Amino acid sequence: MVGMPLPSAESSGDELFRMGLLYSTGQGGAPLDYVSAHMLFNLAAMRGSIEAKVYRKELSQEMEPADVAEAQRAAREWLSHG
Repeated sequence: MVGMPLPSAESSGDELFRMGLLYSTGQGGAPLDYVSAHMLFNLAAMRGSIEAKVYRKELSQEMEPADVAEAQRAAREWLSHG
């Protein structure tokens, strides 16, 4: 992730979802970064965000399979360090 802080281990599903939105649209100072957005939506979904599941599914259809795999790996890494 470039230029923005990583979510904290205490981030709620809603907070993670909002961060994912910023990356998926390139708004709020976030770079347009589908891998980071997918990772955040994935983490948000794990924390109960229904919206994040919908956005993650839509986003994954726009991404290369290798990028989706990278996002999933990043989410697992984040969880293991959280």
